[in-house]
Amino acid sequence: MNQKNRQQVFSGSPYEPKIGICRAVRTGRFIAVSGTTPIGPDRKTVGIGDPAVQSRRCFEIIKAAIEGLGGKLSDVIRTRILLTRIEDWEKVSMVHGEFFKDIRPANTIMQVTRFIDPEWLIEIEADVVIEEE
Repeated sequence: MNQKNRQQVFSGSPYEPKIGICRAVRTGRFIAVSGTTPIGPDRKTVGIGDPAVQSRRCFEIIKAAIEGLGGKLSDVIRTRILLTRIEDWEKVSMVHGEFFKDIRPANTIMQVTRFIDPEWLIEIEADVVIEEE
């Protein structure tokens, strides 16, 4: 990969420098968005216990990252939703629909045991291909 064509965007998550990651990276027309968690601007978990509030925050962060790299939500081709409680899938899916009802990317929803912070109920990834101009 040609490093000079690689762009990165950061969200301010305290985990980005600790783990050595960025929120999203773009190379060419492709953007990969890292697993995104419900961290607010104050670096604290938002919506503790509420999967809808947490998922909305994740999608807001994802949208800002994509736009920061020159893309838009309509360029998203896949989302991956990881939940600690699979029974939250409907609440989270409703929020996903708010952002993607007309875009309809490929999607996977799965349950995991837990995340780095036990207050997180959700983590979301996105893959993006920017349409050629």
